[in-house]
Amino acid sequence: MGTESENNGVLKEGFLVKRGHVVQNWKVRWFVLKSDRLLYFKYEGGKRDSCHRGTIPLSDCKITCPYLEYENRPLVIKLQTSTSEEHFLESCTREERDEWAAVIGEVVQKLKPHDAQTPSPSQIKGSTSLQLHNVNLSQVVDSMYDVHTGIRLCSHVEQGSSYSNCFSGSAVVDWLVFNKLALTRVEAVTLASALLDESSLRPIGIRSTDALRNAALGEQFLDDSTALYCFSQSFQKRGSVKAEKSRSAVELSGKVVKRGYLLKQGHKVKNWKVRLFVLRAEPGFLHYYDPSKDDITPVGSISLRGCLVSALDDNGIPSGVKGKVQGNLFKIITQTDTHYYIQAPTHEERMDWIQAIRQLT
Repeated sequence: MGTESENNGVLKEGFLVKRGHVVQNWKVRWFVLKSDRLLYFKYEGGKRDSCHRGTIPLSDCKITCPYLEYENRPLVIKLQTSTSEEHFLESCTREERDEWAAVIGEVVQKLKPHDAQTPSPSQIKGSTSLQLHNVNLSQVVDSMYDVHTGIRLCSHVEQGSSYSNCFSGSAVVDWLVFNKLALTRVEAVTLASALLDESSLRPIGIRSTDALRNAALGEQFLDDSTALYCFSQSFQKRGSVKAEKSRSAVELSGKVVKRGYLLKQGHKVKNWKVRLFVLRAEPGFLHYYDPSKDDITPVGSISLRGCLVSALDDNGIPSGVKGKVQGNLFKIITQTDTHYYIQAPTHEERMDWIQAIRQLT
């Protein structure tokens, strides 16, 4: 989904999830960025068959990135056109979200008159604007809850006692810094202390509880791998911890290696649907989610242990594949001989996914 300036004036193209205008549901669309507008299509079997669904004019468009108003959707960009029409677009990764915002921002700048080429703060509200003094704590907690990009809930043992659905102080600090919600570890500790003070987080175990009870105000949150914390009961979103328990905790505990939108052929009804795929290592699993739903539970999972993955011939329709598809297909065969047929948007992405999966089999 990289920049493709040589392709008929296309600056960037790829899948994004768009919120509807009338019925405010979320649907996956194929977006194509041109020099003055953003087109979106319903993806039907391949790019060439896509059905044009709408156009977003970019002259005097305002971009908000990140836009953190949607629970369980922390990767949204908001575009506000010159006529104040608002569009909400969700990406699959932070990097992809920021890249879309940057490339759209460049288009908006080029469309300005030459005497107004300097970006205004209201034109692009980037991640760096999210400084500590104006952080919305509830938005931070929502982002921490996100099952794909949020903080990992783990099980820890401290002095013989076992704690589940928790995380260490150092893991919180790592996450805040990595996601640019704090610039330094010291800032991250200050922000985490504010979350403690607001009862968004609570200490569990001896070390963190003692620190909250006995330490000075600025030292109540410990940047320490042995100090344990969890979400407060009042902040536990419906389904979040329950979803973690309903599927094997081990299965969802692996490190996220790769994420992206791919098309998957259904097992019973052989239709093709766009799914958000999340590849995890140790153990190797490929989970897929319905990006149109707010539910954070995977629709399904593929165990990669002992599986076979291979590219399918782009000439003609391979055996087992139904419908009108246009290349970039690959197949995963599991140890239990279940066959999964998957289509990537580009040849390059197909090879990237195959290579990443093979490293975990």
